[in-house]
Amino acid sequence: MSRIWKLPVAIPEKVEASVKDNVVTVKWPLGQLTFAHSDQVKVEVKDGNIIANPVKPEYSAMWGTTRAVLNNMVEWVTNGYKKSLEINWVWYKFEVQWTKLILSIGYSHKVEMQAPEGVKIAMDEKLKNVIHITGIDKQDVGQFASKIKAKKKPEPYKGKGIKYLGEHIKRKAGKTGA
Repeated sequence: MSRIWKLPVAIPEKVEASVKDNVVTVKWPLGQLTFAHSDQVKVEVKDGNIIANPVKPEYSAMWGTTRAVLNNMVEWVTNGYKKSLEINWVWYKFEVQWTKLILSIGYSHKVEMQAPEGVKIAMDEKLKNVIHITGIDKQDVGQFASKIKAKKKPEPYKGKGIKYLGEHIKRKAGKTGA
């Protein structure tokens, strides 16, 4: 069985971590993330590490969860998080205007989507049908990417629609002639 939950979370240089009441804040030039943890776990910052310990032995389930969230926060603040979407069909296309995404996906009108705060949209330099969504909060990036994908889900017959880069769409055979 893994014992990762016992390890302290190392804080890299330039990253600031602080604990006040039950709120952990991790800052870096990319941005700031906060996490309100449970009363069942005690979190403290010592010697360049974030240490989480359960208050009582029966609260050990929250210990591992809290440690994993804190580790992810430090990783996302330093490296960021990225999702890539690919659009498939001849007339479908993306446009990016500052923090607004404009989709031409077969409707009679263009679909405009405003990116949430802290999320950046960029077109791929080499492929014109790929868009990259980046940010420091995995939940915001993933939710915005899934909202974009929901506007035109990939269909199984021709494969047209919006999908994650590298996602495999199981194709179906169409009608067979008599």
